[in-house]
Amino acid sequence: MPQPGPMPQLPPMPQLPPMPQLQAPRTTAPGSPSGAAGRGRWYRQLYLWVLLGIAAGILVGTLAPGVGVDLQPLGNTFVDAIKMIITPIVFCVVVGGIAQVDDIRRVGRVGLKTLAYFEVVTTVALVLGLVVMNVFRPGDGVHANPAELKVSKTVAGYISQGQEQGWGHFLSDLVPSSVIGAFAEGKVLQVLFFAVLFGIALKLVGSAAAPIGTAVELLGKVIFQVLRIVMYAAPVGAFGAMAYTIGKYGLHTLTSLGELIAIFYGTSLFFVLVVLGSIARANGINMFRLLRYLKAELLVVLGTSSSESVLPQVMRKLEAAGAPRQIVGLTVPTGYSFNLDGTCIYLTLASLYVAQALDVHLSLGQQLGMIAVLLLTSKGAAGVTGSGFIVLAATLSTLGTIPVAGIMLVFGIDKFMSECRALTNVCGNSLASLLIARWEGVLDREKLRRALAGEPIADELVDEPAEAVENAPERVPVAAGHALPVGGAS
Repeated sequence: MPQPGPMPQLPPMPQLPPMPQLQAPRTTAPGSPSGAAGRGRWYRQLYLWVLLGIAAGILVGTLAPGVGVDLQPLGNTFVDAIKMIITPIVFCVVVGGIAQVDDIRRVGRVGLKTLAYFEVVTTVALVLGLVVMNVFRPGDGVHANPAELKVSKTVAGYISQGQEQGWGHFLSDLVPSSVIGAFAEGKVLQVLFFAVLFGIALKLVGSAAAPIGTAVELLGKVIFQVLRIVMYAAPVGAFGAMAYTIGKYGLHTLTSLGELIAIFYGTSLFFVLVVLGSIARANGINMFRLLRYLKAELLVVLGTSSSESVLPQVMRKLEAAGAPRQIVGLTVPTGYSFNLDGTCIYLTLASLYVAQALDVHLSLGQQLGMIAVLLLTSKGAAGVTGSGFIVLAATLSTLGTIPVAGIMLVFGIDKFMSECRALTNVCGNSLASLLIARWEGVLDREKLRRALAGEPIADELVDEPAEAVENAPERVPVAAGHALPVGGAS
């Protein structure tokens, strides 16, 4: 039997190229570099350029006040550009959030919890201001005569509006007379009211309205891309606004009422770090890390003196930090009218300072009555130029014991106070969204931990607008066994 020949040699197997590493989207937590690449792109950090813009604005306003005043359109234009997209974003986020809610009753429950929390915290802010003013009493010794105070035309307009404003103005302002008008005029609270009704109506219609919900969701994504583009101008806007403030009012304004300004800033800082910090800690949230997470937005607020200038970014970042869209969409816009902690502190301090400066003695009962009035008049004190003075005038007119003309004593420093008011308001509203989400049991603790720790997060943030627009990556799902890269600040 013949022996079989040798088996033929098969050609060698070709070498396969190595498997590509699946990478997560190139988005990082605000201000936190991701490895060497992140450290090499420090110049792309938004907060750095905003900080430089603020510093340059102070320098120009001090050295060339006339030039600083002429730069006002830069700040105003940036704020207007942000306001342009606030109401569409609020509408899309709220409607999209309600569309994702399984039980429509949750919307009502979240709303009640939110309003109850806002009322408690703003009351604490008002009482804190009352205690501080009774301890330090910066108005004693001024001995101003209300008959000798010359009321400017601007302040006279604020006083007139305040005297016409009833206790229930915030309730009557809630319902728009025209939906289109609410969007056109930037009435956030009215748009929020309509968006809630619209979202509930979508749920009631059912699957037939699903295409409308999808269209609103896609519209929201487009508007957030518009926001990315607008944020390129944030450093320029901060520069122009700060140059105008320093050039118009001058640093010498700070020295004339320096004690009152220092008391207001110190009280606001105490409120954020101690009062809000204690609430945050009791709920497992580190307030210092939350402030670091929002540092770019806080710097924009500092430069523009407007909390509205960061409303869309704050909503996006809170969603990226683990708060569901339906919670963020309800709490943040509502907070801009009902949770104005910084404004409440300011109103108490300003009212009592005017009383002390005019030698008007207020008993404890009268001061508590003033707190009760402020609980009503302070609601809705946002989004309108001079709203703080309008509310202050309305409060003094309602009390009848403090001459309204006395608000001229604090008019000169209001611009410097508005920055602190806006910063405190943003801090309070940001924490509120996370708290409500936690109390509802829907807060993503892992996303929150990663966001506050400065680790990369897979979400579309606006902290690095240059890199975000130039290198906008497609979303790639992370496969099983491929974890997101860990890096950034500790």
